[in-house]
Amino acid sequence: MIHLIVGNTGSGKTTYANELKRRINGIVFSIDTWNNVLFLPDKKDTDGLDWFLERIERSERVMLDLIHQLEVSKIDTILDLGLAKFGHREKFRKFAEMNNYNIKLHFLDVSKTKRLERVMKRNEEKGATFEFEVTKDNFDFMETWFEKPTESEMIDAFLIKDEN
Repeated sequence: MIHLIVGNTGSGKTTYANELKRRINGIVFSIDTWNNVLFLPDKKDTDGLDWFLERIERSERVMLDLIHQLEVSKIDTILDLGLAKFGHREKFRKFAEMNNYNIKLHFLDVSKTKRLERVMKRNEEKGATFEFEVTKDNFDFMETWFEKPTESEMIDAFLIKDEN
């Protein structure tokens, strides 16, 4: 099974993905880790969003091959890729459908106030889920970039709602 972990910046996607991994004995693909290890050391100040998106696309091509291998081995895949856009989530839904793989969306619905607080704390503490600093400008950009899952996407999905 492929698990899509969806939520805006600071919603707890990586923490949730790691908890899910322990519960189901799955494999987590976290795009923040891939970016931090493979690409950020080479990033120039002039490199923008398109630079990141192109590298994410290349990473995902490798991930799709690895997902095939894991499915054959009956090991669940947990995708902690941001999945901020409907089209991005749709790419993985179509891949799963084309290959007869099961897929499950997990949506972490957390208030903007709580998410910003978490991001600033993560920046300061640099704990287990810290990969790179997320500035307030980065956070604000993601507020406009993120597309909440549609009603049809939420059919048979898990909703993890944080009311605080």
